[in-house]
This record gives sequence, C-alpha cells and structure tokens, in this order.
Amino acid sequence: MRPAIRLLDDALIARVLGEAFQLLSNPGIQVGAAEARDLLASSGAVVEGERVRIPEVLAQTCLGAAPREFALYDRTGSAVVRYGGDAVHFDPGSSCVNILDGETRARRSAETRDLIRLTQLAEVLPQFDAQSTAVVCSDVPAPVADLYRLYVVLAHSSKPVVTGAFSGETLQGMLDLLALDAGSPAALRARPRAVFDVCPSPPLQWTNFAAHNMVRLARAGVPAQIVSMPMAGATAPVTLIGSVTQHAAETIAGIVIHQLAAGGAPVVWGGAPSILDMSTGIAPVGAIETVMLNLACAEVGKHLGLPTHGYLVASDAKLLDAQAGAETGISAVLGALAGINMISGAGMIDSLACHSAEKLVLDAELIASTRRLLKGVETPTSTLATAMFASLPKEGFLASRETRALFRTEQHLPSAVIDRGNYQEGAVDDAFSRAHDAIPRLLASYSRPALNPALLAGFAELLARQAAKFGVTFSPPTHDNAAPLHANLR
Repeated sequence: MRPAIRLLDDALIARVLGEAFQLLSNPGIQVGAAEARDLLASSGAVVEGERVRIPEVLAQTCLGAAPREFALYDRTGSAVVRYGGDAVHFDPGSSCVNILDGETRARRSAETRDLIRLTQLAEVLPQFDAQSTAVVCSDVPAPVADLYRLYVVLAHSSKPVVTGAFSGETLQGMLDLLALDAGSPAALRARPRAVFDVCPSPPLQWTNFAAHNMVRLARAGVPAQIVSMPMAGATAPVTLIGSVTQHAAETIAGIVIHQLAAGGAPVVWGGAPSILDMSTGIAPVGAIETVMLNLACAEVGKHLGLPTHGYLVASDAKLLDAQAGAETGISAVLGALAGINMISGAGMIDSLACHSAEKLVLDAELIASTRRLLKGVETPTSTLATAMFASLPKEGFLASRETRALFRTEQHLPSAVIDRGNYQEGAVDDAFSRAHDAIPRLLASYSRPALNPALLAGFAELLARQAAKFGVTFSPPTHDNAAPLHANLR
C-alpha cells in the first residue's frame, strides 16, 4: 500500500471548482494579449476591453481537452519523466538571483560558473529527474538571460529541463534552441525535453506576455506548466481555501487559452502559492500553510485528472541550519505523499532568493528517503515473520539468509553526507561541511555530453542572432568537452 495524504474531500473540491467557475464569469479574467482575447471571443467568452468573462461550459470543454498525462524525454529520446497519475519527480529550484558561496558561507550574485556547477551536480545526482534553469547569471545581459540559461543547461546535461521565459520576446528563441537540440520542431513536439513555467499575475490576471506564451507553447506542442502564485492575505483571500479557489480560477483560465490555441497540447496544473507572513511581509516558503496550499491546489488538479506541479523542498532560512532541514524535509515528504508529479524547489533558501550547491546535495538525501517512504511497507516474503523465525540460525537475524538478501531493498542507505556513525571525540562536523566536501567527489563523476560540433555551432549562431536583436554583442563560447563553458557577453 502506497502512503498518501489528502487535505480536501471531494465535496469541498466541488465547491472550490464551483466558485472558480463563478469567478471566471464574474468578475472575469484580465487578459492582456489580443490574440488570446480573440480566441476567447470566437469561442463564446464575453470580451469587454481586456476583461474576459469565460462561461463554465467553455471552461469545462477545455479542461476535458487537456491531456491527462505526457512525458518529458532525455537527450537519448527516452521518456524519463511522467506527468500524470501519482508519479513523483523532483527538480532543483529555478531563477534564483543569488548563490550561497560554499567557501565563505555568504551569499553573492549568481554567475555562469554557478549555473554550470549546479547543472553538473543535478546531472550526477539520480534523485533529480530533471534539470532546471536554476539561477539568473549576473554576468549575462538581461535581454538574453533566459535563452542563455537554457543554453548552459543543454550544453551540460542530458536530462529534461524545467525552464521558463520572463518575456514574450525570448520564448521563440528558447523554442528554436530546443528544436535544434531535438533535431527539428517536429521532433521537439514528438519528444519534448522541456516544460515551460508560465505565471498568471494574481489576482485573476493573465498579462500580455504570459497569455502570449501560453498560445505559443500550445502551438509548438511544448508542455506549459501553469504556475499560479496567489499570496494569501495579499494578492488572494486570506483563507487557505479562498486562495485555493483563486488558484483554480487563474489556472483554468490559462488552460482555456492554451487549449483554444491548440486542443490536446500538454499542460500542467502547477503552482507556487504561499501565505503572506504578516509579521515580516515576506512570502514564507517554509511555512506549513504554504505547504498546505501547494498540496490543496494540487489536489484540485488531480481531481480533474490533470498533471500536477508544486513548489516545495525549499526554506526561508539564510543558512543550511536546523530550520532549513526542518522546512525542507516536511515539505518534501508531504509533497510526495500528495502525489505531485513535479516538485520544484530543491537547493533553495532565503525564500527562493538564494541557491546552494550544498543544499542541493543534502536535499538529494532527503528525496531518497522520501522515495523510500513512497514504496511503503511491502511483503517480500511468503509469510510476514513466521518463516524467518522457523529458519533462524543460532547467530540470530544478522546472519539469516533473508537479512542478507533483503536489507538493501528494505532499507535506504544514505551516503556519507548523512552522519549515522558512532560519536568520536574531535571528529564531529556539520551537514554543510559534509555536503561541501562531497561536491568535488560528485563532480569528479560528471561527464559533459559529447555534442555534435554542428549542433554546438548552431547553438552559438542562434545565441548570437538573438543577442543582436537586443543590441548585445555575443562572442561564441568555446566547446571543448573537457573544459568549462566560457562565454563573453557584454
């Protein structure tokens, strides 16, 4: 039996959806993109300027058209991430502007070298099913930052990627980059390697670039992950259930736009809801109420049969301390028990503002333990215990055949990053130090993908062309497989 958790019963979810459909009609959704409004108007929605009133029958039709599951593929063409059902996957958090320096234990602005390091770590840690465009590189001009981050990940990884575009202008370049990597736009559509986060703006607003991106992703056949971010008490009702209802309305509106652009295109019921901490004014990712919001929002999506996503496994702590461990551990476990398909956020501290390679390593251990929990209590022997007692050797259970055969599947054995040894005077260290020391060993096992030189040249040409659109000079990076990537953008 697989363990699970639920916060909402079916009757309450029905009420959430009922009121969400009411919000879609009154007050309606603000939609900034004219092409999205045209799609809505031609399908029966009432358009009043940028205000769109979406009838429930249209919303229900589009919800029914959205796929119940789809896969993300790695560079070899293997389906390694399954969105749908109760499959659970993890990827590192995305879009941090700061990095926790492992040497100084102080935060600083993230750079290309940090993104490369995080990507390489996520590549060799099997607990991460997908990569993310983890940090915003401060050494790269903003107009090409999204495209560049995706490029760095593609150049250093073979795993699928969770990414996103912060503007409508950069999305097409990112799709072109992925098509080059796949071999063609048709190949990308058939075996998508990336899913794109797209965020409505609470309350009840789809901006011009967000709605534009939903249309473009649908038509390209590249999965869109709707990341609605209601903040209870600030940009959403203060009650948890009120914020869940707003989240549902914003997400359904995005699905309607998406499915009208291309029916049957893959889409994810995602989110990063939170509360507003009334004492500090921040959105605390480690608060239990934020975790509850993520679980409850995902439950509504699962009730509809849609693939799900949530933002968990992160902390508000500023260092890798007991607070970071407690907040990360509980959200990882609860998110997995809720059966959320993709759980983002590993490696992040400081309320999603800072990434840490050391935390990524520690979070991988937490994820491994969480996966063991999901296996539940199994029955691998013909009897539960009586047969083992009947054949017990005089030396005891440690010498029994069943112990030797089954302990590796019954027990998760962590790496040396987790200290389970006996106490030794003068030999005690902390988790941060152990994770920091493990990083060189992990990176020593990393091998950069051997990419075709023609593909690399195509990447460089596309980057240069995109940079020129924004008046940015681009010097093509070197691509020696044994050397780190170097880029000079100014």
